Amino acid sequence: MKSIWSAHRPLVTFAAAMAVLVVVSVIGLLVDDRSLVGAPLWAKPFKFALSFTIYGVTWAWLLSLQTRWQRLGWWLGTVITTAGVIEMIVIVGQQVRLHRSHFNVATPLDAALWSTMGATIGVLFVANVVWTVLLWRQPLLEAATSLALRLGATISLAGLAVAFPMTSPTAAQLEEAKGGAATIMGAHSVGVEDGGPGLPLLGWSTTGGDLRIPHFVGMHALQIVPLACLAGFALLSRFGITRAFSKMLLVWSVAVGYFGLLSVLTVQALRGQPVVRPDVMTLGQLGIVVAIVLVGLTTAVVTGYPTRVSSPSSAGQPRTAPAV
Repeated sequence: MKSIWSAHRPLVTFAAAMAVLVVVSVIGLLVDDRSLVGAPLWAKPFKFALSFTIYGVTWAWLLSLQTRWQRLGWWLGTVITTAGVIEMIVIVGQQVRLHRSHFNVATPLDAALWSTMGATIGVLFVANVVWTVLLWRQPLLEAATSLALRLGATISLAGLAVAFPMTSPTAAQLEEAKGGAATIMGAHSVGVEDGGPGLPLLGWSTTGGDLRIPHFVGMHALQIVPLACLAGFALLSRFGITRAFSKMLLVWSVAVGYFGLLSVLTVQALRGQPVVRPDVMTLGQLGIVVAIVLVGLTTAVVTGYPTRVSSPSSAGQPRTAPAV
């Protein structure tokens, strides 16, 4: 296995640059009290830089595991690095100009920059699809861990796909466009205007639905699902459960549960419901997901728990006192 640095230097360099931007953004949040669209000015660079840092390191590590199609993997990493750099330049540049980076068509420059971002979103998604296919078609690590990585990558595609509905204009925006007065085309909020009351730093709407929530949760399945499974493996091992079947069942339980959570959050957002005020329907859906996961995990433990079997030679033999 290669080191992540030798696996893809441009991607690791990009991740390192994003880590630096995370620090810069934190300083900006502390010393700069300006806001944009109802959120602290440095909140968006912070969130995107942190996400790209984690994303870049993860995919560089996965590339280090590749045994097939290594050249294709390298080029995919290069394409994603380029798209990520362009997207971050637009985001930071627009924040510095005090202009919205997403959905902004107020001026020809804003529209051009948003179109550029839209193109990078498409490139990132297609590259992730190809990368995920490569993960499924080559050996990685032992079976259960490999399955966790593959399922995490697959679920992350669904999370990335949630971004596409955000780019569609709302009915009100289409009406404005007819009169030539549209300045924003697209939204992450559902049922309310973007920029309203939201959770601290994250900015997720507390008055309506917000597609950024399932988008964020889903795209980071690539990290959370494998890490959760590794923690589960450690717990199983601690109780003496080492059967491959139990580990595989644990992986499927975690993945199904995570995808279920993503689905519930997506439906909740599309219904225009705030994440902080789930109704009976949302709670019921979450309850079903939790029940399915608990059944799967319980089965993994019960079927994998070691049983003590008496040896034929000792069965039925009376116990004797030790010799003195």
